This record gives sequence, C-alpha cells and structure tokens, in this order.
Amino acid sequence: MKEFLEQHHILILILETLYFAGIILLSAKIITDTKTTSKTLAYLLLIIFLPIIGILIYFFFGVNYRKNKFYDFKVERNEKIYDDIKKFIKSSHHKVLESHQKELQKYFSTFSFLFNATQSPLTDSNTVELLINGEEKFPKVFEVLKSAKHHIHLEYYIFEDDYIGRELSNILIEKAKNNVVVRMLYDDLGSGKLSKSLKNELKAAGVELYPVNKITFRLFANRVNYRDHRKIIIVDGREVFSGGINVSQKYVNDNPDKLFWRDTHLYIKGTGTFYYQFLFLSNWLFSTKKVPEIDASYFNYSDFDGDQIIQVAASGPDTKPAIMMSTVSAIYSATKRVFITTPYFIPVEPVLQAIKQVSLSGVDVRLLVPAKGDSMIVNAAAYSYYEELLESGVKIYFYEKGFVHAKTIVVDDDLSIVGTANMDVRSQELNFEVNTMVYDKIITEKLAASYFEDLKQSKEIFLKDWKARPKLKSFFEHLARLFSPLL
Repeated sequence: MKEFLEQHHILILILETLYFAGIILLSAKIITDTKTTSKTLAYLLLIIFLPIIGILIYFFFGVNYRKNKFYDFKVERNEKIYDDIKKFIKSSHHKVLESHQKELQKYFSTFSFLFNATQSPLTDSNTVELLINGEEKFPKVFEVLKSAKHHIHLEYYIFEDDYIGRELSNILIEKAKNNVVVRMLYDDLGSGKLSKSLKNELKAAGVELYPVNKITFRLFANRVNYRDHRKIIIVDGREVFSGGINVSQKYVNDNPDKLFWRDTHLYIKGTGTFYYQFLFLSNWLFSTKKVPEIDASYFNYSDFDGDQIIQVAASGPDTKPAIMMSTVSAIYSATKRVFITTPYFIPVEPVLQAIKQVSLSGVDVRLLVPAKGDSMIVNAAAYSYYEELLESGVKIYFYEKGFVHAKTIVVDDDLSIVGTANMDVRSQELNFEVNTMVYDKIITEKLAASYFEDLKQSKEIFLKDWKARPKLKSFFEHLARLFSPLL
C-alpha cells in the first residue's frame, strides 16, 4: 500500500482535489436549493461526516427532480365552471364572514390567510359528523357510496387488498357497472399492498384507477419524498370523507390479538365539498396528464340543510405551506386550551415555538402521542423535544391502549382541526396533505370529549421523571434530532 501511494501520489492528489471540489459544489447546491435552515444543516452534516452515504442520501431523497413541474389546475378549459368557482369562493367567504363575524373574529388571521393564500373560502350550510376509528368510518362510507348516482372520487395514501378494501372495491365495481363515474387515485408507495389482481378487477369494471407519483424502483425513488398522504372520498359533489383513516382492516379493531388503532375521520355534507373536489381534480390532472371530463354537476353550490362552518387547508410540494401556517395561526389564537393528537411529533420551528409560547402564556396545552411509535429513530427525535415542552408547561401523554394515528387539534371551544397531516417535516413540507378546519362548538365539544376519553387510556409524563432518564439515552435522542428534518 505504501509503495502504491508513493507511485501514484499525483493521481491521489488529483482525486482528493476533485473530491473536495465536489463537496464544495454540492454544499453550494444544498445551501441554494434547500429552503429550510434545519434541513440544510442536516444535509451538510451528512455529506461532511458521512461522505459517501451522505451524498447518496441527498441525491436519493433530498433533490427535488420534479421542481417546477407540478400542476397548476384551474379548470380553465371550461371557463363557465371556472367562473362559477371563482364567484362562489368570493361570495361564500364574505357571506359567511358577514353572518358570523362575532364568533369568527378571534380566528381572523387563520381563515384570512387560507382564503388569500390558497383561495379556500369559509363555507356554511355544512353538516359535519365526527367518526371515531374504522368501526364508525367504514359503515358510513359503504352506506354513502351505495347511494352514489353520478360520480365517486377517491384519493388514498394506503389502500389495502384485505376484506375492507375488497368490500369497498366491490361497491365501486358495482357502481361503475351501473354508469356511475368512478375515479380513484392511490399513492404508489403507501398502497404497496394493493394487489395487481384487484387493480385489474377495478379497471375491468370501468373504474378509472391511477397511481400518484408512480415508483419504478422503490429503494432508489426520489419520489418517496413526495407522497400523496391524503384520504378523500367525494360522492356526487355533495358528500365527503376525510381524515386520518386509510383503507385497511387494521383500523376497524375487530381482532383483539392485533394492535389497537385509534384514529379520527370526518363525514361532511354540504357546500364545503367543492374544495375537496377541486383538490382531487387537480391531483387527477397531475397524475394522469388527462383533462377530466367534468360539468357543473361536479361542483354543487345548492343550499344544504346544515349550518356548520368549515374551511379546507391543503398543502403539497412546491406550494405554500398552508397547513403549517394555518396551524401556527390557530395555536396563537388560543386563549383557553390547545389539545393536540399526533402519531409523529417532530415539529418545524414555527409550530414548536407557537406551542411553547401559548403554554407559557397560561393556555392549557396538551400533547397526546403514542407510547411506542413504529420507528426507533423517529421516536428518539420526538423525545428530544419533550423536555423543553414540559419546561414550558405543556402536558404530555403517552397513549397506551394501542397506536394513536389521529391528527387532530382542539382550539378553545369552537375550532376543531381534523386531517391527514402529522406534526413532522414530511407532512408540513413534502407530502400532499389536507386538513379540515371546523369552526363549530358542537364538533369541538365532541372532539374534546373524545380527547379526554383517550387520556383515560394514557400515561402522563412529568418533567422531573423525564429529566431523570439516563444521560446517554438523552444524548442519542438529541443526536437523532439533528437529522429530524430528514425523517
């Protein structure tokens, strides 16, 4: 080896020079292209301290090869529909604001941001139903799907070929055979258990079925960073299901020997369904590269019997981080309580600071997370935040009955947030996500009651006990936190 080095020292010097030049150029690219400081520092640490592995990780997961290639769907190919949508957005938002100005005033910055940044209006004339776990969701879903007359649109992160997936698919097949238009989008990574045979059955019956972000080589797929994490069902432009529950039998908890899954979903009937329709058709155009044949019946603005106010917060790659910003704004609006449930707590800095600040101001802030998550590294990174939260007065609970997968926030007595977005970097910056803001005392009371029921199955952790844990464990948790922007 010594002789080789002596004989080829010039070649080695050239290679070293090229390597260091490459590291400098790659560092410049990371600094220029990566939006967040924490993520920039994480990638720089990786390529400097783990050169080969770090470079591979960055090119596989850090580079957005599809930058500036995302959709911008405005239904402009049918000017009448587009004009109707624009008129409805403006009229609905201002009508609701005028009619409910007093009770909505405290959330002015939240709903105004969503309206101005994403054109998501406040809508009333909605009926909202809280669905706890798959036991409540799927019977309602099957009932509503069977009543479909014109179209069914589905968009899911996970759609599994088990008895729940089969029962839902059988309804879709029957409806498609009876001239109901059925369109379905699924995430190609999350729905890995959606079998080829079931896909063929759906397509043969006339169901239009497409993956979002199709993955050819799963292990080396940059697109795993840009998942369609939404869970949406739209029926006849009048009824919507959205929340945390995927299509899988594990959510119905019918096997006592299996892990209990705790989750929350919403059923909505009313004018607010139009925005979910808009999101679905946008992703449909992006995924299929085909302009969907739609008419006015896809956007139903007729009067409904309900009187509950909702607004939709949606985020995706290369769009404004509307979910993160609206979450921060809603937390800052709290004067009484903020109850958060999330399976993954690796917050971006604005969310973390909002939680700490409102807690220190005297607001009752509580965080419910799984006692045991499904990733050792993610758990460790999450644990690194708990001491500072406890020091700020936040109450933290570990859910022990099973795995809590719900993504909900209760703000005071009149705002409930139920959606698909976790409190982590992926949900805030990388994935297609959707949250529903429900400005309603009844739903908020029910969600808060559900929260307290969950606390009965949970264990509170205290600052003194948390600080007494082994120092080495705490060190590795903070080490994992360095890489939290990448998790």
